Amino acid sequence: MASIYLHIPFCERKCIYCDFYSVTDHQVIDDFIVAMCDEIDMCVDYGGREQYETIYFGGGTPSLLKPEQIGKLLNRLQRTFSIKPGAEITLEVNPGTVDRGKLTALQQLGVNRLSIGVQSFFDDELQLLTRIHSAAQGIQTITLAKEIGFKNISIDLIYALPSQTVLRWEETLRRAIAFEPEHISAYSLIIEGGTPLESKIKLKEIKPTSLELEAEMYTLTMEILNDAGYEHYEISNYAGPGYCSKHNCKYWNHSNYIGIGPSAHSFWSIKRWWNVSDLRTYINQIMLKHMPIAGSELLTPEQFLDEAVMLGLRTGKLNLQQVREEHGIDFLESSHSLIEQLISNKLVILNEQILTLTNKGFLMCDEISERILASITVR
Repeated sequence: MASIYLHIPFCERKCIYCDFYSVTDHQVIDDFIVAMCDEIDMCVDYGGREQYETIYFGGGTPSLLKPEQIGKLLNRLQRTFSIKPGAEITLEVNPGTVDRGKLTALQQLGVNRLSIGVQSFFDDELQLLTRIHSAAQGIQTITLAKEIGFKNISIDLIYALPSQTVLRWEETLRRAIAFEPEHISAYSLIIEGGTPLESKIKLKEIKPTSLELEAEMYTLTMEILNDAGYEHYEISNYAGPGYCSKHNCKYWNHSNYIGIGPSAHSFWSIKRWWNVSDLRTYINQIMLKHMPIAGSELLTPEQFLDEAVMLGLRTGKLNLQQVREEHGIDFLESSHSLIEQLISNKLVILNEQILTLTNKGFLMCDEISERILASITVR
């Protein structure tokens, strides 16, 4: 089964750290909705015969849209594609953009999973990140969602903020756990190129967190969330039993997915393509009945193997038997000494041909991936 991603590029304002494509001009939202519906129709040739079990509204800030606009997009998807009954339908929500009425309307439309961008429970940290909401609004949004009856709620958090202490981060984690959300995403603050955050760091207006402190916070995250009963199923994602994000898991196992909207990426079989990252160009291309594709590539067997290893380890488990069957590489033979070394250093555990990262291994996930791929003698 496949997945659908819809990129909603509108924000109230751009956060200091964000490098996702977004705009603050809302005047073209109506034209954008029309264009997005038309692109959905155009995509039927790619995956019209497939059944879809997840739909994900990302951004930007999808919760800025009116419920009727979300409903229009969902109706067009239902008309165009075969959507599995009970499909996981996720909408990213920013506190400060929803109230009880909007959340109730979204639930009635079929949205059954919320990803709430709380990021922090401290106002000074939210102000540093230039978020539009307060800590109180974050708490209110989670509380409302639970009162209305959403049964699949994810809370997004960010750590390794400039001047953030370990105790502050621990308090944020424990406040999130107290709400008993089904899912928690905990991301370290990444200094992306071209963002205002990068500029401030270059000008020494902000001092980034040291790698040692970031590692300490990450280790604490794994320990606290594991103790609270959450499964660490991807580098930055933790889920209660049965609540892993079905949509994101498809990205990590090379399942087919279609991306709708400006800058959205798609993957089908061996082809990957991505849309233009400009809203007006996107709308104009579709008005001309052209697919708004900016580029594409066909993945080589080597790329598939590289991604299988990297994505597998990102999820904490690399199935060596599956890699051998699908890619013809026997890591137990070609990388035996390296695997023994990783086990000796308590970075991985090997059980029934599944290589599982330890908490210590998660800290070195990228390096482990590179070392395993570099150990292959025949490519």
